[in-house]
Amino acid sequence: MQLEKFSYDNRIVRLFLIATITWGVIGMLVGLIAACQLIWPDLNLASFVSFGRIRPLHTNAVIFAFVGNGIFAGVYYSLQRLLKARMFSDALSKINFWGWQLIILSAVLTLPFGYTTGKEYAELEWPIDIAIALMWVVFGVNMFGTILKRRVQHMYVAIWFYIATFVTVAVLHIVNSFEMPVNLLKSYSWYAGVQDALVQWWYGHNAVAFFLTTPYLGLMYYFVPKAAGRPVYSYRLSIIHFWALIFIYIWAGPHHLLYSSLPDWAQSLGVVFSVMLIFPSWGGMLNGLLTLRGVWDKVRDDAVLKFMVVALTCYGMATFEGPMLSLKNVNWISHFTDWTIAHVHVGGLGWNGMFTFGMAYYLVPKMWRTNIYSRSMTNLHFWLATLGIILWVIPMYWAGFTQGLMWKDFNADGSLAHPNFLETVTQLRPFFMLRALGGAMFIAGAVVMAVNLIKTAKQGSFLKDEDAEAPALQPAPAHATGKHWHTAIERRPMRFLLFSLIAILIGGIVELVPTFMVGSNVPKIASVQPYTPLELEGRDIYIREGCYNCHSQWVRPFRDEVKRYGEYSKSGEFVYDHPFQWGSKRTGPDLHRSGVGNAMNKPESWHYKHMIDPRYSSPGTIMPAYPWLMDKLDVSQTTNKISAMRTIGVPYPDGYEAQALDDLNKQAEEIYQAIITQDPEIKNARPDMELIALIAYLERLGSDIHNGEKPEVEETEAPVQTIVEPVDSVAVAGTADTTNTSN
Repeated sequence: MQLEKFSYDNRIVRLFLIATITWGVIGMLVGLIAACQLIWPDLNLASFVSFGRIRPLHTNAVIFAFVGNGIFAGVYYSLQRLLKARMFSDALSKINFWGWQLIILSAVLTLPFGYTTGKEYAELEWPIDIAIALMWVVFGVNMFGTILKRRVQHMYVAIWFYIATFVTVAVLHIVNSFEMPVNLLKSYSWYAGVQDALVQWWYGHNAVAFFLTTPYLGLMYYFVPKAAGRPVYSYRLSIIHFWALIFIYIWAGPHHLLYSSLPDWAQSLGVVFSVMLIFPSWGGMLNGLLTLRGVWDKVRDDAVLKFMVVALTCYGMATFEGPMLSLKNVNWISHFTDWTIAHVHVGGLGWNGMFTFGMAYYLVPKMWRTNIYSRSMTNLHFWLATLGIILWVIPMYWAGFTQGLMWKDFNADGSLAHPNFLETVTQLRPFFMLRALGGAMFIAGAVVMAVNLIKTAKQGSFLKDEDAEAPALQPAPAHATGKHWHTAIERRPMRFLLFSLIAILIGGIVELVPTFMVGSNVPKIASVQPYTPLELEGRDIYIREGCYNCHSQWVRPFRDEVKRYGEYSKSGEFVYDHPFQWGSKRTGPDLHRSGVGNAMNKPESWHYKHMIDPRYSSPGTIMPAYPWLMDKLDVSQTTNKISAMRTIGVPYPDGYEAQALDDLNKQAEEIYQAIITQDPEIKNARPDMELIALIAYLERLGSDIHNGEKPEVEETEAPVQTIVEPVDSVAVAGTADTTNTSN
């Protein structure tokens, strides 16, 4: 059989690998700064480096810049060799690279300056969302063009995961990114409240699944056998692993919303499928680790395998813990705490980080045709990274346990043992210090790797176009089925794409469609009205400053939370929230009842002083100061915002735009007068300050249910049943609006 000569494109792999390491170090450094700000709040030196703004920059940089570039580097390298074909288009490869870097740069230029949608892992504004979709299509066309011109019939298991990644990320990104633009850098989520929360965490959890997991599993199926010099342990296990994982994973998102206003059936589906995820996840982990049978001596000395073994171990730990955290009797104490943060970083640092490092140590000597510069530097990196992970996550687990137990601790007389939320915060500072030390060690290891790889490249000679040869693809006979039933799918990439799409759409359709189509799932509360223009501007400032990174707006139906914050949150209270602001972490207290006459309610003058100097009103707090909120409020887009909100269903009266600014100024003057009346020592307040708008928003939160009294609701809203006995009951009540949570 005549062989065809061709070459592999290593230049695109080199570009993505350089970007991976560069953005990785930058993204981790931003994370270290954010971690230090939670120890020393004075490090919030300016608005564009405040914690609330750089925390989303850190997550986006690590997920899309570090891991994203790592995915492209590994896929572009392995895909060509698995298919015995050069990439479909060198031009598309370059467009993919430079387009992706411009997207990352746009995040750097927008997120620190407050241009954000306020949705976790999807903070980038609508023009950037469009660019992401276009670059993803470019990648998909290039990948499928290469698959279609392949020289092998069989699509290896790694390619299955690449295909599932492409199709699922496309669906997730498009559905979650429906937004109503106000201007070029401002938009509102098309969805609101409960529906927005469900879509966001259907996206958010599956962004972890199909951006941080499935592509790396594909890379695992290529690089682990290559580095070990052994075939993958089990072909049949890989089939079960793939189809079970992509079908089950898509259902698990609602486990982020347990004990919320999400319908109980959706929460239950999330829990059931999350627990089921243990089996395909561990199937993949074991398939990787068992591939190393008989070569464990090699693992001790091979840098690539050492990093990958730790990565697979961390993957196994994270995918066991995730289903456990989805159980209601665990989630009731873990949610909103640093326990979840520790869990995420076992996956981020351990699984993605360590595997990327191992892949880099594999690729550079191969493409530069040399040996690694320094084995001692590689070992130093390995131990810095491994010990850094341990020092990062163990204190955060401890911090999470401390938070959850302190929040739920009661005295014998039924009163909260720690009524002041700040008591919890001050207890965590030693853990935050250890986390910062662990993070610094992990970054130091990455810098050691960068130096080692640069020196390796300098001593070698880069091979831009790697010559190869293989026989042309021979069409399979029409009656051929192969040795296994799965062969019929593996040899037909478009059919494989379609089946993958069907597998991931089933769960999404079952969970999303009923929540959107059945109106009774979002009960109406007659007293809930749209935000006033000033409150809407204040809400936008709240989102701009990233307050949702530290404060939740979701009082769960637990005895301790109702005691601390007030009546539990109802789904009908969020119907005009575009986007929802339930949050996922309580570094500070929940704010959903901050406008209600209870312990959480503070006068306007307190809010004013607290935002300018938090330590004046709350000694020991780690909240940053916000002196820039004394700037003049920009109301040039207020009428456009009202118009956009009406377009997506908020019932402002027709023509209200003409009256909006007058109402805004009137409410601002009332708040200003309240501030100077309550505290005559405040001399620098003005009614046109951004801070006045933010105070208006904070004073509005929760007030629609009339200070905790029974609101006027439609028949779908059940009454509250209060638990008064001083026992460790988990929940306050079960209602039609939330979920049956009484234990």
